[in-house]
Amino acid sequence: MTDHRQLPVETPEVAGMVYFDDPDAAVAHLIKLYERASHFLLDRFMATLEGTQPQARYRAFYPELRMIVSSHAKTDSRLSFGHVALPGSYSTTVTRPDLFRGYLTEQIALLMKNHGVAVAVGDSDTPMPVHFAVATQSTLNVPQEGVLSFPLRDVFDVPDLNTMNDDIVNGTAGPNPDGSHPLAPFTAQRVDYSLARLSHYTATLPEHFQNFVLFTNYQFYVDEFEAFARRALGDPDSGYTEFVAPGNQILERPEDLLVTGAKTPQMPAYHLKRPDGDGITLVNIGVGPSNAKTATDHIAVLRPHAWLMVGHCAGLRNSQSLGDFVLAHAYLREDHVLDDDLPVWVPIPALAEVQVALQDAVAEVTQLEGYELKGIMRTGTVATIDNRNWELRDQSGPVQRLSQSRAVALDMESATIAANGFRFRVPYGTLLCVSDKPLHGELKLPGMATDFYRTQVANHLMIGIRAMEKLRATPLDRIHSRKLRSFNETAFL
Repeated sequence: MTDHRQLPVETPEVAGMVYFDDPDAAVAHLIKLYERASHFLLDRFMATLEGTQPQARYRAFYPELRMIVSSHAKTDSRLSFGHVALPGSYSTTVTRPDLFRGYLTEQIALLMKNHGVAVAVGDSDTPMPVHFAVATQSTLNVPQEGVLSFPLRDVFDVPDLNTMNDDIVNGTAGPNPDGSHPLAPFTAQRVDYSLARLSHYTATLPEHFQNFVLFTNYQFYVDEFEAFARRALGDPDSGYTEFVAPGNQILERPEDLLVTGAKTPQMPAYHLKRPDGDGITLVNIGVGPSNAKTATDHIAVLRPHAWLMVGHCAGLRNSQSLGDFVLAHAYLREDHVLDDDLPVWVPIPALAEVQVALQDAVAEVTQLEGYELKGIMRTGTVATIDNRNWELRDQSGPVQRLSQSRAVALDMESATIAANGFRFRVPYGTLLCVSDKPLHGELKLPGMATDFYRTQVANHLMIGIRAMEKLRATPLDRIHSRKLRSFNETAFL
């Protein structure tokens, strides 16, 4: 048997750096290099599946983007992104430039405009794992270790955890090994890792995700979202053109049917699409901060313009009624899933544009305003906890802390989603609906819902949709607030 560890290395011819002063041309070259590398790996991988004994170790590299800024000249900093703070060399590896064409073109154009420099595109020295090349083909899978007649990692590169961390977004990364500084918040391997996870957890391809994302923890909202989507598809003036459900089922007409009965993914996603990508995605993350972190960890690489939590919560004030809304303006973090990435002493600020969009959407959908609106919506601190049965704990513990924090509501996801939004520089917000009041004898039990509560739940999803549509009409420089950017940021959003 051939000792694969001694095989010669076969690679595509290395592409040297080519300079561009046109962002479209730069992205076109990134696409060309990426496709060449991924097709090289796919061709060799398919040959091994057909029984061809490997005669070499096959390796291809991600393309990379580089830029050198030599001047301290002040740039147009009205945007919170699109420029670097100091002169130096900046670089990032790039994956799926076809998927990110619009994003890359916009970010490169801003760099050229703000710094008056060309960008360089060529092969990086970061190998592309075969798993991620295969992941671009939805009908292919990489066999588990032991299935092939040779160890996979002896012939192909496999994912490397050293390049799939969150050091850049966590603010703990130093310069790249070559001395350049990170240009983008994620490396190519980190993006590929999340793209693969998104397909697994949501049962929809990453390209279906839209720029505005709603998270919920209740199936009723999915049903309402599908009903709204069908109405929108029947309205030629809505701007929405497709509705995508798990399994990548695409509806283009209100009467189209969805196939049911398939195994439901862990966090099913539904996408009401617009041609410009500014539609709305709804993800049912289920219950718990772990799911909330998992979903946002991976959706973040798509660089959405906003995400909102619209779910159920426990009301903590006796003055609240079932069905009342809670607009979070602060968060008490007792979820603990992000403590190692974002210390609890880091404040999670409310974002004015998001808060206004949510409040205006509540007023619009409920037809209430001013003092009357205050009767059904409380603005205050939302606590997120990792113990679903927190009510059973010693009341001097969590209940006392809830009182000291002035919290008005408690759930298991909102602070996690907001904190990860802050960490990943994705604008965030929370509007919850009170479904129980455990401190006041109204537990979440069958038969306790009132007519008012049922009406408010039906309104809730529409409020989230209207808030997203209001944010879509807001200029990006106002949505992507400086509150989310540190003083040592990557140039890419």
